[in-house]
Amino acid sequence: MSDWFAVQNAEYIPSPALLLYPERIRENIRRMIHMAGGTHRLRPHIKTHKLAEVMRLQLAEGITKFKCATIVEAEMAAGAGASDILIAYPMVGPNAARLLKLVKIFPGTAFSCVADDATAVELLSKTFLDSGHKLEVLLDLDCGQHRTGIEPGAEAMRLYRLIATAPGIRPGGLHIYDGHIHEPDLAKRIELTTAAFISVNEFRRELLSAGLALPRVVAGGTPTFPIHAANEAFECSPGTCVLWDFGYAEKFADLEFLIAAVVLTRVVSKPGANRLCLDLGHKAIAAENPPPRVRFLNLPDATAVSHSEEHLVVESLQAPQFAVGDCLFGVPRHICPTVALYSEATVICDGRATEHWRITARERRLTI
Repeated sequence: MSDWFAVQNAEYIPSPALLLYPERIRENIRRMIHMAGGTHRLRPHIKTHKLAEVMRLQLAEGITKFKCATIVEAEMAAGAGASDILIAYPMVGPNAARLLKLVKIFPGTAFSCVADDATAVELLSKTFLDSGHKLEVLLDLDCGQHRTGIEPGAEAMRLYRLIATAPGIRPGGLHIYDGHIHEPDLAKRIELTTAAFISVNEFRRELLSAGLALPRVVAGGTPTFPIHAANEAFECSPGTCVLWDFGYAEKFADLEFLIAAVVLTRVVSKPGANRLCLDLGHKAIAAENPPPRVRFLNLPDATAVSHSEEHLVVESLQAPQFAVGDCLFGVPRHICPTVALYSEATVICDGRATEHWRITARERRLTI
């Protein structure tokens, strides 16, 4: 349906608002599972949606393993019933002790984290020593993004041996994020991914030859998901595809996911014959990218004129058809940080707003 996004009772939804469409989310989850060949190698990242309700939709489809970036996301995931949670972020400072508290509060959940530095490994070892718990630590490898991770090689081998021998922790395998690979052409993306993982695969073989435990290799994000899905040795951790956005939709034509999240905004002023001012400022749509930051489903030719904290001014030949108070429905360029701007999402079922889901993991702290 061309108007699948329409909301019959939109007059009751204050704007700006984040709208979620559960049936589309379910379909995206099923497509993820199909692409991965089942749920056994699927470890979706929850940083995109940050919602316990979306996690429960994934759990209902048989997904049990998840990846996250914060203690809050991990606490939310455990509370929702996840049995295996990887925090793919260095646990430094107080976060090491917070992780131990999380492990104690949720004894039925297997927690793990990543590290790429000996100091961080030693902190985790000291924190979990004599705690009665042994934490799995994955070595974070850098395959070319140069954000976090250690390059495969002799130093990485020494660090993995430290993880394997330090008290209080044990080796959980490897984590590799290839976020620098976003070539639109699939054949080129495969070529770049293959080249980036040559040293990763060689390092993996070295670990196994040395007799070191290697429980898992967690690789990639959404753009390289179909590539890693073809490798039975890897767990896949896509995130964005559960909600999707126009940034990825336009760039990766081979990834056939559905837009399942939309922002609702209203015309608050008409500052010119072909201009509309909307209540969709920086506080309501991710603004880290250059315009267009949103594409409107019911005003596709709109062009951004200016964007500030509370206002977005657009220009369109169709602008005269809209009155002050009319609704526009927009697809964000980048959904992940857009979700984090909202405290709750409005759920749309069969064309009607039915309930609200609290975006729990946008917080910096829940109970820990």
